[in-house]
Amino acid sequence: MTYESISPPPLPFRSEKALSPDDGSPMWVVVDAAYELHQYSSAYLASLRSAEDASVNTERTYAGRIALYLCYCGDHGVDWADPSMRQLAGFLNWLVDEPLPPRGQVVRVEPKYRSKGTANAIVGTVFRFLRYCALLDDSPVSADLATKLYEPKQLRYAPPGYDRGEEGQFSTVNVKTIKFKIVVPGYEYLTDDEIRQVLDCTVHARDRLLVALLAVTGIRIGEALGLRREDMHLLASSKVLGCAVAGPHIHVRRRQNANGALAKTRKPRWIPVGEDIGGLYADYQWERDRVPEAADCDMVFVNLFAAPLGACR
Repeated sequence: MTYESISPPPLPFRSEKALSPDDGSPMWVVVDAAYELHQYSSAYLASLRSAEDASVNTERTYAGRIALYLCYCGDHGVDWADPSMRQLAGFLNWLVDEPLPPRGQVVRVEPKYRSKGTANAIVGTVFRFLRYCALLDDSPVSADLATKLYEPKQLRYAPPGYDRGEEGQFSTVNVKTIKFKIVVPGYEYLTDDEIRQVLDCTVHARDRLLVALLAVTGIRIGEALGLRREDMHLLASSKVLGCAVAGPHIHVRRRQNANGALAKTRKPRWIPVGEDIGGLYADYQWERDRVPEAADCDMVFVNLFAAPLGACR
């Protein structure tokens, strides 16, 4: 594989991490080359926090997508607030035709490209952004454009348990007018034998516990790395901890963590686990107790084998 060093040119718009002036929590904004806030995209990202209760990771993803759209419009002479449907279709095709930009100072000679599914997701974010802008007072985005972004579609099939309404009023959904037709791939999963093979590859009790938790509970990696020791209720009864849930289980809660791990939803939940998780957790505690620096950290998964010892990052 051949590599070459490059210096990417500055972008006219980019997403940036910031701190909320209200409570100091992390947030994401879109700025121009002079680090001036892009008014409408930043307002949309703020609405995700306040109205939709989105996580900061969702903000980060949406900010990057909107900044990419603004950059495309600037490079191709498109008015971001008043694009034609043909221009939006051109943006969709550009997303899969344009090679992905390099990361850092090194780029592979063989370029990589976005998938059609990724392009659909980016355009979906842009459509929601434009629709939001159309609702604002004195907005440069017209209501006429907002109506063209989506079209009603009758559901021919619905998942089991879906409520169509007494008069079928919920059988119609709005879908994007511009998108690639793609075949939804089937779910990929590891068999029990494959999970055992992964567990056999682990060297440390900490890593074995992490792999087992992901396999048994199906939680996201960010949720697992955000677990606190107080969330691990692994006895038959947790009444002594003030928890009425019976049987071994874990609690998943969204918190601001030093390692950046974050649960996607703010609604806390508990997930049952088997007794084997308790045994793996005990093995990990024995391993962890050998590192004095880890004693004061409440996070479940911490650094035990590399500096900074006892830290959760």
